[in-house]
Amino acid sequence: MPDVIPSRTGGRLIVEALEANGVERVFCVPGESYLAVLDALHDSAIPVTVARHEGGAAMMAEAWGKLAGKPGICFVTRGPGATNAAAGLHVAMQDSTPMILFVGQVGRSMREREAFQEIDYRRMFGDVVKWVAEIDETARIPEFLSRAFQVATSGRPGPVVLALPEDMLREKAAVASVGASEPIETYPGLTQTAQLQKLLWKAERPLLVLGGSRWSDAAIASMQRFAERFDLPVGVSLRRQGLFDHEHPNFAGEVGIAINPALAKRVREADLLILVGGRMSEMPSSSYGHIAIPEPRQALVHVHPGAEELGRLYRPTLAINASPTAFAAQLEAVHPPATIPWSAETRAANKAYRDWSDPKPRNVGGVEMGAVMRTLRERLGKDAILTNGAGNYANWVHRYHRFRGPNTQLAPTSGSMGYGVPAAVAAKLRYPERTVIAFAGDGCFQMTNNEFGTAAQEGAAILVIVVDNSMYGTIRAHQERSYPDRIEATKLVNPDFAALARAYGGHGETVETTEEFLPAFERAAASGKPAILHVKVDPQAISPSATIDEIRGKSLKG
Repeated sequence: MPDVIPSRTGGRLIVEALEANGVERVFCVPGESYLAVLDALHDSAIPVTVARHEGGAAMMAEAWGKLAGKPGICFVTRGPGATNAAAGLHVAMQDSTPMILFVGQVGRSMREREAFQEIDYRRMFGDVVKWVAEIDETARIPEFLSRAFQVATSGRPGPVVLALPEDMLREKAAVASVGASEPIETYPGLTQTAQLQKLLWKAERPLLVLGGSRWSDAAIASMQRFAERFDLPVGVSLRRQGLFDHEHPNFAGEVGIAINPALAKRVREADLLILVGGRMSEMPSSSYGHIAIPEPRQALVHVHPGAEELGRLYRPTLAINASPTAFAAQLEAVHPPATIPWSAETRAANKAYRDWSDPKPRNVGGVEMGAVMRTLRERLGKDAILTNGAGNYANWVHRYHRFRGPNTQLAPTSGSMGYGVPAAVAAKLRYPERTVIAFAGDGCFQMTNNEFGTAAQEGAAILVIVVDNSMYGTIRAHQERSYPDRIEATKLVNPDFAALARAYGGHGETVETTEEFLPAFERAAASGKPAILHVKVDPQAISPSATIDEIRGKSLKG
């Protein structure tokens, strides 16, 4: 006699699917539309982190997905909850991060009447995510959940949205539970590895650039061995700096915003460009200037897990449809030539990186951020995690910090403000033993500073460094370039950010000189509490390489 399948609520079936797929944590802002799921989570071993805003919850889930390599999970309620979460979905899509957002929905009998907080999520999120659907029948929950995990993780990873009508979640169905999903891997063929070897043997100025997602620790180590065997110069794409040890003698720098001019020249003049995992989109390509579209000047090897990305912009000499992990597993079959002609270029590329990433003293008031980054570089362990959102302050982090290994950087390639604090919360919850530092500008911080309350509630001892120049710095810099000395809508009047930390029971200090930073940092790190260092910088210090007056002067002359 076959086993009798018990009848369970839709909420319980959702949670069973999460358990079967090894979900380790859920992020949410609660809503009455999915109370049946919250009830099922009450009986589950999956921890639930309650955020202050759905945008923060979605960014936490996205950061978790980056770190785990499995979908970050977020639940929000209908209408405003879903619209608030859209910022995190956009990060996940542009960053190729696996994520599933569950949205409570109006009851099925209420649809098509513009009921309370009703939205058609297929139309709303159709161009923002990989797949969006609404589950109409409780019995089909295992089917939809199985597909959601598969879509989120396979090919080019990304976000999935599932809408959950609240009456569907309360209904019961006797159906088998869903099994665990596994991403689909495709590997390079023998012909492709032979072609790669031939291209390398012909090259004189090759460059390897690493980016994208679907990397494992083993793949990163294999890629480093590959670079060593061929003595290749290695760059990392925008905000993917944990993919290669910055202290390695083959490292050439970040192919990102405010790129080292020497590295930009090297990308353009390479005779063989090997792009693994990344898309070389607008920011890392400097507005699509490094590689001609559609026919690159360089011989291009493009390795990507999404077949639809290969040839989408750049017609590759050799297209390899494989994840970085699958590609790296085959690299031992590629052999270097007897004599490597580009070793001197690799040494030159590394020297150019080291010169570029060595902070120089600046004659500015307030705290000097180059000196701050040097201090942190000397004191942080190899496994410290640095997060940031968007803003000119991030240039100091990307240029001067030397990332040493996997999962040490969390930053949005989408350029989303407010990402640093929620990402840091997720990172500290996943790796409580590691130092986690969130960088945020004064504008960036105020997008999601309420999530410092989530850190306090969870006991997540993150350290937030708020770089305060009393303006939206990136926009001010663009304003000075395009409309010099005609300033509008970029000034900020800020509160005492350190007092916010103390109000939440955390550690807060204000830092007004460079000399004050190290003692304040050490006190914050020793406190064992969520902490904020309110670092006041001179508004003139708009970037590592230029002041506002210098930018304005060039604009007026031009």
